[in-house]
Amino acid sequence: MTLVPGDPLAHRALESLLVAEANVRRRLSADLDREKLSSTGFFVLVVLSSAGGTLELRTLRRRMQTSKANATEVLDTLELRGLVQRRRLPSDRRAAEVVLTDRGRELVDRLFPEHTASVERAFAVLDEDEKRQLAQICRKLAA
Repeated sequence: MTLVPGDPLAHRALESLLVAEANVRRRLSADLDREKLSSTGFFVLVVLSSAGGTLELRTLRRRMQTSKANATEVLDTLELRGLVQRRRLPSDRRAAEVVLTDRGRELVDRLFPEHTASVERAFAVLDEDEKRQLAQICRKLAA
């Protein structure tokens, strides 16, 4: 059987997107690997730090755009390492909040400048207009 895609250009675009994502992710994870921290785990710490250190779990999950199971796995790992804590909300015992610990904040403060420099290097091949276009295209695909 011969596999012929209905829209070959879309398939080439998908292949290019997947290869680019894997290569950029590999370059950006080098500084995180030394800390045995996943990119998703680091993203959670950065989101919490940007939000003032505390977010309701459902809000954090929405920002992560991930499943409940994946969020639980990532938070379990971060909690075991002492980087976050989960607490029940006093106002609604069914809901929980996630709190960045001092240790988690120290890790973000230490890694973020290096990570930012890595992001800048990874995207240095694009000019400003191309970065805007890429961001716009990604938002369209994510919608």
